[in-house]
Amino acid sequence: MPRDFQQQVIDEFRANGGRVDGPFEGARLLLLTTTGARSGAPHTVPLGYLPDGGEQFLVIGSAGGSPRHPAWFHNLVAHPQVTVEDGVFVVDAVAVVLEGADRDRAFARAVESDPGWAAYEERAGRLLPVVALRALPGPPRYAGGASPVAGATLLRVHDAFRRELALIRSEVAATGASVGAQLRANCLTLCAGLHNHHLGEDGALFPMLAARHPDLEPTLGRLRIEHERIAALVAQLRATVGDTADPALLRREVDRLTGELERHLAYEEEQLVPALDAALR
Repeated sequence: MPRDFQQQVIDEFRANGGRVDGPFEGARLLLLTTTGARSGAPHTVPLGYLPDGGEQFLVIGSAGGSPRHPAWFHNLVAHPQVTVEDGVFVVDAVAVVLEGADRDRAFARAVESDPGWAAYEERAGRLLPVVALRALPGPPRYAGGASPVAGATLLRVHDAFRRELALIRSEVAATGASVGAQLRANCLTLCAGLHNHHLGEDGALFPMLAARHPDLEPTLGRLRIEHERIAALVAQLRATVGDTADPALLRREVDRLTGELERHLAYEEEQLVPALDAALR
């Protein structure tokens, strides 16, 4: 990827909460910052990634099918501590190069979801490395130094869920007779993200708003009830994406969750964004 184009993608990613146009439109994309193996300077690159159940991101050192590993891979081998940006959060992580059966299983999932990975490996004439990016302990930071209680931050989080749901719906629609392993991982990652987001709202954001805006209590009560309904749908989706998942059943469960979540997000934005923005004035 030419350096100027790469920087354009990075700038657009950061300006639009992880959303970019052009060849990466609609793709799962993150920004990986490594420390130069020789220079010691930070280097940031946009990379496609594979969700992995909410515990880690997986990235593949394809270098577009080049016979050499990409520079970012050499960097993280020398300096495994990295920074990952997903458009909403910035987290410090440790990069672990998968080996043996772990690497092969992860790569097989990638090829199952996109045969282009196999084409890259064949063109490169080398075993493409698969790297797990595992978040280090500690609270994540919000992209761009945003406040966790800003209305714009809530909108970014919601838009990230909407994008992931849209991707999963298109993947479910394209699936064949059985549900692939990577699609199951994508669904489980979404489930984990929704669960953690609603835990944070119920435990921190909503009590803060209730203390500052007592008039919002009926709204917050409704949102808590909706969280319970969504949790039930998430649990059903988790159950559906087992090894014997029926694609038609999975499609119905994803559609049910999408409908409920879209209504919930729209109502929450309508009611809470003005209060959050007022709290920062």
